[in-house]
Amino acid sequence: MARVIRSSALSLALGYVLFGCAALVLFAAPLRYAWQAAIEDSRVEILSEDAQRLTEVFRRRGATGLTAFINERVGLQIAGERILLFADPGRRVLAGNLPSWPGAVPEQPGTYTLRIELGGKPTQATVVRSLLPGGYQLLVGRDTERFIPVETRFWWGLAGAIAIVSVAGVLGGLLIRRALLSRIDSLRQTVSAIMHGDLSHRLPARASGDELDTLAQTINRMLEQIEQLVNGVANVSNAIAHDLRTPLAELRSRLEELSLTRPAAPETFAEIDAAVADVDSVIRIFNALLRLAEIDTGMRRSHFVDVDVAELTAKAVEFYLPAAELKGLALSFRDPGPLLVPGDRVLLAQAVNNLIDNALKYSPEGGAVAVEIARRADRTLGVAVADHGPGITDAEKPKVAQRFYRGDASRGTPGVGLGLSLVEAIAKLHGGALELTDNHPGLRAEMILETSPALARPPVRPSTSPIARDERVGESMS
Repeated sequence: MARVIRSSALSLALGYVLFGCAALVLFAAPLRYAWQAAIEDSRVEILSEDAQRLTEVFRRRGATGLTAFINERVGLQIAGERILLFADPGRRVLAGNLPSWPGAVPEQPGTYTLRIELGGKPTQATVVRSLLPGGYQLLVGRDTERFIPVETRFWWGLAGAIAIVSVAGVLGGLLIRRALLSRIDSLRQTVSAIMHGDLSHRLPARASGDELDTLAQTINRMLEQIEQLVNGVANVSNAIAHDLRTPLAELRSRLEELSLTRPAAPETFAEIDAAVADVDSVIRIFNALLRLAEIDTGMRRSHFVDVDVAELTAKAVEFYLPAAELKGLALSFRDPGPLLVPGDRVLLAQAVNNLIDNALKYSPEGGAVAVEIARRADRTLGVAVADHGPGITDAEKPKVAQRFYRGDASRGTPGVGLGLSLVEAIAKLHGGALELTDNHPGLRAEMILETSPALARPPVRPSTSPIARDERVGESMS
């Protein structure tokens, strides 16, 4: 019983019942006032007309004629229907249905509501007193208590309406509670299964599209995202364990061999250098993961400023020109002029560097790498890097941006599979995305970025200078 009383559905139903009852009372109060005012006005008007009619009879027929007329009226009317009284100047009753002149009637002519004796019992009445020529007195009135049964029926009707609203509200609340509990119970079972680790469960949603269905659909989307994140964390954990095992095993093997063989100094220092390289590889993995975690939280948005992507890309191309020449590659870029986007300069530089580094890494000798920047039709900005390498199959394109994923074409190249993941995360942070398409031959990787409202305001570029250290992230994470 206590659980039923504490039910939110029943509480809401009771609240609506109280609101409905209050609305009925507030509706009835002015209605009663208007009804009483209308009845009172019509009563006074009728009594005034009667008084005028009797006054006219007096003027035409005199006191004797009015006496006969009133006695005839009293004899014909229903007992108590009208109060009629005609008296001489000394207030001696000449005709009417009252035994004597009421003492409560004021001296001045007018309309009054007072208590008088009618039929041997006191009653509330509205009377019109008129002064006739010669000092004669005329009193015309009506018993107002005759309308009390009508008012009583009105209040009983209001009470009945309140009772019907109350009963219907309580029954409706119980039915709503039952319907809600059946749906909430199914939600509870699903949530209980999810709490026990089965993230594949989803909340049941009907096609009605009501508030609970909208909530269930929203929670289902959240559960899908959580499942993806949990699976991603599990996959990343497995990938980290797999990718760290090799450099750590090599590091342990070198150190163990040094400890056992104790070679000469030159060989020892060579092994130490190799061990440092292994540690650097591990540190790069952790740094990339920390950077991705920082990007995923959106913390870097607080550092957003207007960044000239064209200038930033030109510096990146300038930095990679020597590496391209050593490999016999043609690295080209045509500067389109100032193009601003709101963003983090360091992250954008790292994303552009990763795209160029990947293109150089997978392009064959004598090939070409083209870097382009262009405004798109949807008012975004695209930074594209196209190469003539082996490319990526359509089946692998959705996977290459996953962390630690490495396709068949990258098996023999250095890296851990975080380069494109980092580019995609940076693009999403800047309101864009990473698009991979075929270059026939090769791959065209384009980073889409939201443009700045200040795009039309050209910044003042500094003179050409070597690329800054914080923008030159040449370490490949692919």
